[in-house]
Amino acid sequence: MTRKLFGTDGVRGTANSHPMTADMALRLGAAAGHYFRRDGRRHSVVIGKDTRLSGYMLENALTAGLTSTGMNVLLLGPVPTPGVGFLTRSMRADLGIMISASHNPAADNGIKFFGPDGFKLDDGVEAEIEALVAGGTDAVPPGEIGRAKRIDDALGRYIEYAKTTFPGRGRLNGLRIVIDCANGAAYKAAPLVLWELGAETVPIGVSPDGLNINAGVGSTHPEAAARAVVESGADVGITLDGDADRVMIIDETGHIADGDQIMALLATRWAEAGRLNGGVLVASVMSNLGLERHLTQRGLRLERAPVGDRYVVERMREGGWNLGGEQSGHIVMTDYTTTGDGLIAALQFLAAMVETGAKASELVRQFQTVPQLLRNVRYGEGQEPLTAPSVQAAIRAAEARLGSAGRILIRKSGTEPLIRVMAECEDEALLDEIVDGIVGAVRAVV
Repeated sequence: MTRKLFGTDGVRGTANSHPMTADMALRLGAAAGHYFRRDGRRHSVVIGKDTRLSGYMLENALTAGLTSTGMNVLLLGPVPTPGVGFLTRSMRADLGIMISASHNPAADNGIKFFGPDGFKLDDGVEAEIEALVAGGTDAVPPGEIGRAKRIDDALGRYIEYAKTTFPGRGRLNGLRIVIDCANGAAYKAAPLVLWELGAETVPIGVSPDGLNINAGVGSTHPEAAARAVVESGADVGITLDGDADRVMIIDETGHIADGDQIMALLATRWAEAGRLNGGVLVASVMSNLGLERHLTQRGLRLERAPVGDRYVVERMREGGWNLGGEQSGHIVMTDYTTTGDGLIAALQFLAAMVETGAKASELVRQFQTVPQLLRNVRYGEGQEPLTAPSVQAAIRAAEARLGSAGRILIRKSGTEPLIRVMAECEDEALLDEIVDGIVGAVRAVV
């Protein structure tokens, strides 16, 4: 079955425009409720959200759709996406839903689904739900309509669990930490976890107003946290995205480390401790060639998956591997979480600081990156620029010029109407020429 609604991470778009309308949320809720209540028993679903204004609208619409199929709805309020995965399993719910567009601007929103095991749904299940949206579902009799209630201690449950993932009886006493929550879902949880573990915290991005999520703060704008680290004399900075499933680490000098550097550190430490299953780290095709070389030199292996933390997790589960993630800052540790968790990944980094006594700057530069250039080209509805003969010819020419000196990756974004053109090469002049050539060909078509 093909999918039109679902992208690489649920359904996403501009709020109050297709597909992010109240009507579509109601239909998605009814379809998901119907799918997960096929045996006729009374079931429950947990719904979390980030801090976007449109979250109220979508939460109410989803609740109406789900209760119309007989599902009981447990409303969690603002909670990180990984918290929804954790609470779905912890509360024995049949379905988990997160209302968030992650790192996107406040005008966007999205709906992500989790199965009863706390993992995101696979493509096949999403396709079946999408078919139910298109075909419609039957409402239950009046006496079987589901109930909805708010769970007041949901965030507290996640906070306490996150603290248990900090190794041993370690504490963060003596560390000054800038924590940037992107005015998003972790604006309460992340500062509390760090403070309760003993740190002195410098919070930023903790004043959401419904319209400022990811606005100049968070992991997509780490320069705000970098400035705060330097100005406050902090030991380290942690910057999350709007739904807190991504993280970037900032050392005491203001240098920003992406997900590749964090994964390199964790993979090396876990391998030394005998914790890295199979000696394998799973990362997406976007991860830097330098990461792959770093692992190979240590007798470890990089397994690449398609872009999207959901696909990274699927590859991890297929191989029985327990560490993976993306350059963008999704870090997945299936010993602790079912999806990317920026806060828990940050705690692992802080544990390395505490256990080694090293400064953040000594831990964030694990390998020398190969020069990498990524450019995006926006295209219009109905366009398929990658199929154009001129674009195909430009790609072939670029591959021939690059040869074995690097790699090229061209793909459509799964969440936005963008063509992403990425290349890696030690020769930066050649890198510019190759990417410019492909981008120019795509732009000529769109």
